[in-house]
Amino acid sequence: MRFLTIILTFAAFSFTSFGQDAQADAILDKLSKDIKGLESFYIEFSATVKNSDSDSKSSMSGKGWVKGDKYYASFGDNTVISNGIKTWTIIKEEKTVYVTDADEEDEESVNPKKLMTIWENGFKSKYSKKTKIGGESVHKIYLYPKNTKVDYTYIVLYISESTNELKRVIMSMRDQTKMTYNLKKFTSNPSVENSKFVFSKAKYPGYTVIED
Repeated sequence: MRFLTIILTFAAFSFTSFGQDAQADAILDKLSKDIKGLESFYIEFSATVKNSDSDSKSSMSGKGWVKGDKYYASFGDNTVISNGIKTWTIIKEEKTVYVTDADEEDEESVNPKKLMTIWENGFKSKYSKKTKIGGESVHKIYLYPKNTKVDYTYIVLYISESTNELKRVIMSMRDQTKMTYNLKKFTSNPSVENSKFVFSKAKYPGYTVIED
């Protein structure tokens, strides 16, 4: 669950040391508009978590489908399914399914739509520079949390200059952990059946279902 905690942390923040950056905001606003204009999307990514103090490293891959308020996300051995009303978080190691109301998801919820619009709430943005990832020109943008009491110090976004797609996210934590997320594939408006977002207990025999 450590990875799930790191990858999505949202709160109502109050940081004041950095001002909004017009250049960064223009790029991020366009990316948000593009994402929200889609009926559905599919993503694949890889993620690596390193800690310089303990010299530890772990990696995993993930994928997710989003259709309106519905989503299906897979991160390593764990899966999250939401039909827009209920959300089922399936933890393979525990053989447990946690059920919550979709509108009461906590800060650690693994929601690919939130992941693709992480910058919209609780951050100050700062444009850094243009750089390259795999030969592709990208914008490098820093996000600073408004609340200095959160577990991370900053987030770095890499956004394609030509396609305006998110390519990489780096989270730097206060405990010297750094998580790097690389977007491997992004598909706009794929055909996705609504049954993708329906939890079936029959698919998880022996799992304990816990409802809030």
